[in-house]
Amino acid sequence: MRHRTAWQALAENPLRVLRSAWPWRSLAYLVTGVAFGGTTVVVLPALLAIGVASLPVGVGAVFVLAVALSGVPVARFERWRLRLADRDPVPDPHRPPERPGARGWLRTRLREPATWRELGFTAVSMTALWWMDLLVLAFGLVVPFLLITAPLDDPSAWPWLVVGLCLLPAGPYTVTAWAAARGAVTRLLLAPRDGELGYRLTEVHASRARLVDAFDAERRRIERDLHDGAQQRLVSLNVALGLARLDAGPGSTLDQRIADAQEQLTLAVSELRELSRGVHPKALTDHGLAAAVENLAARSVLPVEVDIRLPRRLPTPVETTAYFVVAEALANTTKHSQATRAGVQAHLHAGMLTVSVRDNGVGGADPTTGTGLVGLADRAAAADGRLRVSSPPGGPTLLHLELPCH
Repeated sequence: MRHRTAWQALAENPLRVLRSAWPWRSLAYLVTGVAFGGTTVVVLPALLAIGVASLPVGVGAVFVLAVALSGVPVARFERWRLRLADRDPVPDPHRPPERPGARGWLRTRLREPATWRELGFTAVSMTALWWMDLLVLAFGLVVPFLLITAPLDDPSAWPWLVVGLCLLPAGPYTVTAWAAARGAVTRLLLAPRDGELGYRLTEVHASRARLVDAFDAERRRIERDLHDGAQQRLVSLNVALGLARLDAGPGSTLDQRIADAQEQLTLAVSELRELSRGVHPKALTDHGLAAAVENLAARSVLPVEVDIRLPRRLPTPVETTAYFVVAEALANTTKHSQATRAGVQAHLHAGMLTVSVRDNGVGGADPTTGTGLVGLADRAAAADGRLRVSSPPGGPTLLHLELPCH
């Protein structure tokens, strides 16, 4: 069942609908709607009557408040039930409580427009929607069944049998069409409004930024542990081997073995230093973006011209994002561009850091080919920035990054 809604199934091929699950899903949607609507028609007016009658003794306010908030559970159940007629879930429009506990939850819900919109939906459902569900089920299924069985009680009523048999094939279409329309109305009334979606998008963006910040903090911790822990131990071991070599006879087998061990240890320290720079460069933490990119350019196999003039240190997330974008861009240049030179420029203007990385390579950089550009764009977006790439076939390639410095 590849269709997302009953509407799509009806619109694409009405004849195939009868062989799909949509009529049965639609039937379940309307039957549960009648059952749930009938229950709310009995329960909510009874609670309201009890609340109004008991207001003089004080406890009535609890029942009235329960009726006022009844739209919240009703709408939650309706959003869950809607999956029968519309497989795309409807997002919950409610915000998390501002404070913990029942009082915080109550305060937040009473202040939300979504709560009162859901109460209005509950009223519409009680007074109209579930009654219409019942009528559609009656005319689509019950009436044809009664007409077909009419000759069992009165043989002279056989013409009604013909009418019932003619109406019976239309039943699944009637049920499916109304379930689709009912689902569309429900989605329209219960879906989050622009302001509520904006709040959720803000929360998602903030959550993503927090994850990036936590990841960068962890990278800095690993770099410190490598530099202050493992790297220092290896350096101390190299010194100890040097002292041990003094006690060995010059040119002896032991002296040669210690020299070989020192050589391997020196290589290990160099590799560990490169690894710690890749995790999080110490120059970035201590001296800022300009110094870190200068060190990066000095280690590059390509000649890289660096022009970074910043009036001050930038926020840590901005510096980290800019550095790793430059590092990945230069790595891509070395691996894929066949360039003979590259350049990095950065400047700060009106609270916006602009970074440009260019090369004279063959161009043709495509984010879909796994060159890391998608990851760079995601990282820039997490910092509320924007990444643009110009790389026509034949070159040159220009990567342009903009990061706000809040």
